[in-house]
Amino acid sequence: MTPSSTHLILIPSYNTGPRLLSTVEEALRFWHPVWVVVDGSTDGSAEPLAALAAREPQLRIIHRAQNGGKGAAVLTGIDAALAEGFTHALVMDSDGQHPADHIERFMLTSQREPAALVLGLPIFGPEAPFERLQGRKLSVALAHFQTFSRVIGDPLFGFRVYPMVPLRAALLQTRAARGFDFDPEIAVRMVWDGVPTINIPAPCKYLTKADGGVSHFNYLRDNVKMVWLHLRLISQLLLWRWPAVIRVRHPRVVS
Repeated sequence: MTPSSTHLILIPSYNTGPRLLSTVEEALRFWHPVWVVVDGSTDGSAEPLAALAAREPQLRIIHRAQNGGKGAAVLTGIDAALAEGFTHALVMDSDGQHPADHIERFMLTSQREPAALVLGLPIFGPEAPFERLQGRKLSVALAHFQTFSRVIGDPLFGFRVYPMVPLRAALLQTRAARGFDFDPEIAVRMVWDGVPTINIPAPCKYLTKADGGVSHFNYLRDNVKMVWLHLRLISQLLLWRWPAVIRVRHPRVVS
């Protein structure tokens, strides 16, 4: 496989357990290079990656001393990638929920449309909890309101290809978007900044603890953070951003 000089896979990880290694191995089957940002993990999940990296030159591991959240890990990764001349990053979760066999399709779409944010549109199986699916509908409706459009098919699904320069600019607009609020906030901010979107359907696995799934979502803390996120975005939208947002018109493309 010929490594890309522009597009890389970026996997932020925090205490993912044994699923991290299998996720990285799957990603390497479909694309080179793959970078992993170990975000202050303490469970030893990154140790097997060192052996893999020793025999796989297209795997790079970046260690953060302290856990800062997904957005912080992504920012660390894209800063390093931009410094080496990369332009785009496909961000995927480290726990195996995202479809590695869709990586190439997303990357090729991004290569054809390099200005676009390529968003995954999740297809859930019957194992997905009903209450999660209903809560997701509210998040989708809020994103549609916050952008005055339907250009964000799903604001929570983290399987995406980002053009890194506008991603970095959007992250630096706010001190938030560093934890579980990263995916919805950054998508809205990039649309506000005029970044076009492409939505591509992709399957999403819901992994229970019995399946080896790992979740660091704190029901009270992170739901409060999400409520605060939407209050901030809606306040900014209504107080001063709405004229610029109205001027932003992007067709919603589903490949």
